[in-house]
Amino acid sequence: MAARWPKYPPCYNTGCKTPRCCAGGYKYTWPDVVGKDASEAKAIIERDNPLVGVVFVKRNQAWLTDYCCNRVYVFLDENLKVSSKPFLPVVG
Repeated sequence: MAARWPKYPPCYNTGCKTPRCCAGGYKYTWPDVVGKDASEAKAIIERDNPLVGVVFVKRNQAWLTDYCCNRVYVFLDENLKVSSKPFLPVVG
């Protein structure tokens, strides 16, 4: 069986190297959604920052570690609850 990869929004970065720069004046970290269900977290994040799209990552699922200003990775536990603080990426 072929691997099924999540659909990602196209990567967008204007040369930013910090989450604050990427956020364009909007929110860039969401500690308040930890423990919430996936759909509620997605709605909150996309309302707080209309420049981003949420990409869910389930437990033990592979994910891309690229630096995109428009992607917020949201890690989910086995009950589809947010397991860690979602944030815009940081250049490593």
